[in-house]
Amino acid sequence: MAETVLRKPMKATHSINDAFASKFAKSMFLTVSAIIVLMFIGTRMFTHVDLNLYGYMVGTFVFIAGFFYRFIAWGERPPTKIIIKKGIKLLFRKSTPKTSVNHLGTYEFIWNRGIYRWTQHLLIGWGVILSCLVTFPLVFGWMYFTMEESGYYTIVAMGMDLITVPADGVIAFLSYNALNITAIMVIIGVCMALYRRLKNMQAKAEQKFLYDFLPLYLLLFISITGLILTFMNVFLHGAGHYAMSLIHQYSVIVTLIYLPFGKLAHIPFRPLSVFARNYREHYGEQSMKECKVCGDEFVSTEQSQDVVNVLGTNEIDFTMEKDGFNLAELCLPCRRKYRISRFAGFPTHEVKTKEANQNAKG
Repeated sequence: MAETVLRKPMKATHSINDAFASKFAKSMFLTVSAIIVLMFIGTRMFTHVDLNLYGYMVGTFVFIAGFFYRFIAWGERPPTKIIIKKGIKLLFRKSTPKTSVNHLGTYEFIWNRGIYRWTQHLLIGWGVILSCLVTFPLVFGWMYFTMEESGYYTIVAMGMDLITVPADGVIAFLSYNALNITAIMVIIGVCMALYRRLKNMQAKAEQKFLYDFLPLYLLLFISITGLILTFMNVFLHGAGHYAMSLIHQYSVIVTLIYLPFGKLAHIPFRPLSVFARNYREHYGEQSMKECKVCGDEFVSTEQSQDVVNVLGTNEIDFTMEKDGFNLAELCLPCRRKYRISRFAGFPTHEVKTKEANQNAKG
């Protein structure tokens, strides 16, 4: 009689991912849940919710959905997976704080392109960031103000009384006018950007209205309508405030919905540039790849191999068996010369003369 073998039933493994249809659904659920919990805490159990800001809240949720849609679609690409995976591992490098300040705070990488472009980016970038840091806490009730009968304002943050200041003091003045100050920063920066795009020949040759001009016009419109609201309240005693507040609110909502899908998307994506910089520096310190033709070091050995692996993942093979190298193993000038040689029938990549603008920076 055949021996019966009894096997223990395998335990089913469960993950939080099993509860969601996709990464997008999981990201949205967790983010919205976190925001609601923070709102519950910040508004003292929803007792300080400003319904006048409801439209901004809806626009923010749509922006979050668009951001996750773009980020997940981008993050699923093989090259992006490598940068994110290795970037997280290298996040605690000693150079990370300096790199973060240069890329996210002072925009040093733009300084090399000229002080004019650096100034416009600094004004627009920090104007937008500071506006968000003021607007979003107000919209979700994480920060609000209460006024005492004695003429003092209390700034409440996350449900806790943070500070009490005189209504006519410096701190109160800066609190009231924070968005006015950032609006002026954005207006100056946008006007500088528009002037450059209308006068610079290279910019005029490459720019498109919907991609390059529309984001600037939206930022300009938001900033101007925001300043008009202040003007109406201070000098016109609130006349026309309701209509202008709706115009301003709709312009903000439209911009939030558009933001993840246009040029302004690089603002929330910008922190990942720190990952890319750490990746280049770390593996560049370990070993540099020499060009198979000229012998110059041009990228790290790790990056060159990652490029070959990514191309293989996408079933693309640039191995030149006749010449004994992969195109990813050539520096850019030799790669260009090699492509010319395939059409000319002459091994131009073996010519030792370098291109006149080979090391040009721009």
